[in-house]
Amino acid sequence: MIYKNFILTSLALVMVAACSTETAQHQWVKDKEYQITVLHTNDNHGHFWENKYGELGMAARATLINKIRTEVESKGGSVLLLSGGDINTGVPESDLQDAEPDFIGMNMIAYDAMAIGNHEFDNSLDVLAKQEGWAEFPFLAANIYKDGKRMFDAYKIFNKDGVKIAVIGLTTEDTADIGNPEYIKQVEFRDPKAEAKIVIAELKAKHNPDIIIAATHMGHYLNGNNGSNAPGDVQLARYLNEGDLDMIVGGHSQEPVCMEGINQYAKFKPGDDCQPDQQNGTYIVQAHEWGKYVGRADYTFKNGLFTMQSYNLIPVNLKKSTKNAEGEKIRVLIQSEIAQDKAVFDTLKPFQDKGQAALSVLIGSTNGLLEGERKIVRNKQTNLGRLIATAHMQRAKADFAIMNSGGVRASIEAGDISYKDVLTVQPFANMVTYVDMTGEEVINYLNVVATKSKDSGAYAQFAGISMTVANNQVSNVMIAGKALQATATYRFTIPSFNAAGGDGYPNISEHPAYVNTGYVDAEVLKEYIQKNSPINVADFAPKNEIIYQ
Repeated sequence: MIYKNFILTSLALVMVAACSTETAQHQWVKDKEYQITVLHTNDNHGHFWENKYGELGMAARATLINKIRTEVESKGGSVLLLSGGDINTGVPESDLQDAEPDFIGMNMIAYDAMAIGNHEFDNSLDVLAKQEGWAEFPFLAANIYKDGKRMFDAYKIFNKDGVKIAVIGLTTEDTADIGNPEYIKQVEFRDPKAEAKIVIAELKAKHNPDIIIAATHMGHYLNGNNGSNAPGDVQLARYLNEGDLDMIVGGHSQEPVCMEGINQYAKFKPGDDCQPDQQNGTYIVQAHEWGKYVGRADYTFKNGLFTMQSYNLIPVNLKKSTKNAEGEKIRVLIQSEIAQDKAVFDTLKPFQDKGQAALSVLIGSTNGLLEGERKIVRNKQTNLGRLIATAHMQRAKADFAIMNSGGVRASIEAGDISYKDVLTVQPFANMVTYVDMTGEEVINYLNVVATKSKDSGAYAQFAGISMTVANNQVSNVMIAGKALQATATYRFTIPSFNAAGGDGYPNISEHPAYVNTGYVDAEVLKEYIQKNSPINVADFAPKNEIIYQ
């Protein structure tokens, strides 16, 4: 019996040693040059269908990616297709269907893996689980924990013709602040830099990959800066040992990462050449947003060296404005038209039709642009921000209103306004809430909220109030044209997301005078537009009520 156990134990040790040797050995052939192409998109935000100008859409994206696959594989190369996350939120036809058409489209295009984005937590965790079930590719996030365990796989190993590629998923830790507190109470977002170091050590010990790529949703911030956002891809690359990561496929900051010189963005336009960022031996790429581009990185791999040969952001039927011979404004393709893949088009069209039927109803009109463009509404007061805040204020019979700019997702063009326009602007289904506070409490609250950094979703839009903001404090606060009184009581509205502590706002949901009205923000905006149409944009134009010094 002892002899038998000895034999079994010895056999087990031999097998472990063999496995370890096999793990340590490379499967690629010495002196052979391998062609590996990494394709990527990020921040889809519901754009499974082409827009009204015939741009974007998964059907055209499928045609482009399949063409590249055929080209690369016909020459003996391999393709890896990654997403930087944020599939959810932004297009009502998708939002109303929990992004099911987006995941179906990604399956048909054959994505290999996806980083979890912060907007994957815009819905309850059961919706996220349902989406993970729809996806035929892994959701990756090494730094997201629940009950002390990772919620998703930390990495996935791909074997491309004998070259072993590890893809790690990482998500911005800022999700803890900008995610919906109602859905992420039990979710922990750990430091992605520290988790990356742990996972890379594990990968090297267990799998000895030839290439390590991080699919991230952390954002690209010049020279490692991050402002009010959590550390992004540049800090990640610099934190690790040089060469630990071969490539970062990013998302979150929603921009084309095309560089000119050291730590300087190029003035990139669709169709231009794009030079990706390189930090501490790691290439960092990002393909803007919405499937406007497919990023293509062509590499060679030889004797352990992974070398980028070319990089390009390929526009997906993007167009530019010009004038025809009669002087009329028209849009023309920047590059040759990409046909829509018939199978993808036919599969997704019923979802588009279903969504359109519910959204095409006209609810009013506006005599000018209502400004909600991301780079504007997160940096200054706008007429749309004030319109939304005013609608909330009137519904709650409040004295003033606060609206986080991260909850304003698009502009509304001059002319007719549809239900779809409203849901595009406010897709999160937050509730309008209000609270009654003393003037002293209001000042303390504003000292936190009104001083939030610009260029972030926390930056606040206001209605019914004026103030001066300087040195992280507010002063000269006026409500309804009268100076704020410390002992008087004031009512203000705030989206439920922020009332629960979202965007780093004080959590006031336990305040004794806090009320959740039960009214969905988009519905409140819709009804306000219906009652006050046509909207006169001049009535909501900021008039220096909020002065920053």
